[in-house]
Amino acid sequence: MSTAKLLLHCPDRPGIISEVTNFITINKGNIVYLDQYVDHDENIFFMRVEWELKDFFIPADKIEEYFHTLYAQKYDMNFRLYFSDQKPRMAIFVSKMSHCLYDMLARYTAGEWDVEIPLIISNHPDLKPAAERFGIPYYVFPITKDTKVEQEALEMELLKEYKVDFIVLARYMQVISPEMIKSYPNKIINIHHSFLPAFVGAKPYHAAFERGVKIIGATSHYVTTELDAGPIIEQDVVRVTHRDTVHDLISKGRDLEKIVLSRAVSKHIDRKILTYKNKTVLFS
Repeated sequence: MSTAKLLLHCPDRPGIISEVTNFITINKGNIVYLDQYVDHDENIFFMRVEWELKDFFIPADKIEEYFHTLYAQKYDMNFRLYFSDQKPRMAIFVSKMSHCLYDMLARYTAGEWDVEIPLIISNHPDLKPAAERFGIPYYVFPITKDTKVEQEALEMELLKEYKVDFIVLARYMQVISPEMIKSYPNKIINIHHSFLPAFVGAKPYHAAFERGVKIIGATSHYVTTELDAGPIIEQDVVRVTHRDTVHDLISKGRDLEKIVLSRAVSKHIDRKILTYKNKTVLFS
């Protein structure tokens, strides 16, 4: 059954839920999901509603126009409209570490995600066999300080050619340029260990081991121009003890990174994330 998914936020005021649901019901839409939240500190109302399109009076290509004219202008709404029969197209960026890539490809081929993965981009050739195993085109763009601008411009052309909707950085060890971030606002998902900024550098797990930490974690967030400081989507932790070696910490950390990244990607695919300022609202 084809559905429409509407996500919105606006200044809070009485009557918004009634107005939105009335718009759907008077046009013979059957609501199958509704969730809302009010940030009382900011006085902002957030809402996600999904309804069946089978008997809906308004043609799908006219819904956005109607809603904008009748309600968005009236309530000063920011909104996005999606349709369940339009699969989002996800590009994966990788370097040499494979754990997040394999986890996502396994979920993709198992049918867990209603998404298309038209290509994988990397700055190294190491993981090309993985892409070939799953039948996904793999493109290599070696990047140095001198070639970064040129190579990323080529990547952007490729993303446009493949009509990519969003990007997942599956342990991609390059800083994304402001130009690409601007082209994909809140559409680039990253994963990193939660030691930042306390344990920065190339060997965060070694530094954490030396400090004797009792918890390690992972954070998935949208990419912004401020490094590792974008809106957080998912986080989780696992306990460790003095008995755990550096190898144990790395192993547990990678397991956690896979899980946290996949949770974030799932929420994005299901259109259950709203961003406001530098925070996210995640609907159930």
